[in-house]
Amino acid sequence: MPRLLNHTVSVEPTAEAAACTAVACRNCGLYQLGRLPGREEADPTLLQRIACSRRQLRKGEYLYRLDEPVRAVYAIRYGSLKSYVLSGDGRLQITGFHIVGEPLGLNDLATGRHTSEAQILEPTSLCEVPLDHLEKLSVEVPSIRSQMLIILSREVQHYQELMLMLGKKNAEERLATFLLGLSSRFEQHGFSPLRFNLSMSRGDIGTYLGIAEETTCRLFSRLQEEGLIRAHRRSVEIRDLDRLRQLALR
Repeated sequence: MPRLLNHTVSVEPTAEAAACTAVACRNCGLYQLGRLPGREEADPTLLQRIACSRRQLRKGEYLYRLDEPVRAVYAIRYGSLKSYVLSGDGRLQITGFHIVGEPLGLNDLATGRHTSEAQILEPTSLCEVPLDHLEKLSVEVPSIRSQMLIILSREVQHYQELMLMLGKKNAEERLATFLLGLSSRFEQHGFSPLRFNLSMSRGDIGTYLGIAEETTCRLFSRLQEEGLIRAHRRSVEIRDLDRLRQLALR
């Protein structure tokens, strides 16, 4: 990833900065592909050989559509996307929100075709790693395969946690868990865990969490009235992290 190596981020950039700041290479979801056995840091030479290209997409555009062939895996440099499926009766179910620094496109490698659609939520830049190139390189560098398995296992864990949340928590606990999850994910990729931007609508959040849009809006207001968060349009500030955690774990 030659050009990505030169990008850095400031200490805990805010939600507004995160919207246009490229994630640091070491905080990228595909950085781990460059790790060799026994090393904590990725090999810069190997990252350069992966040689990803860049894609720029506007809000509302699609990275891929349902049933299209899987041609590449991606890492989000800045911006965000949502993935969703349509049920037989035409209802939309959001399966994930993908933020800066995270990998994308891995869950469809087994089928070879995309089982969901990925739509851009805000101006977004991605690093693109073609699968044929990655396959050739992994034959020469077997550690790439093992590192890919680690990344995939994290994806599986994420979906397991989502199923547990939807099955065991009430609406307020789901929203608290969702906000904490975003907080942790932003921090993991080098951004502030307390101030971030919700590029998705309240309706999309409700669809993802399995609650009505009206309920989602009401819960945001309640959390703000209780001093746990401060929300203004798409911007959210977590003001009482401990109490939010207590609510999520109730």
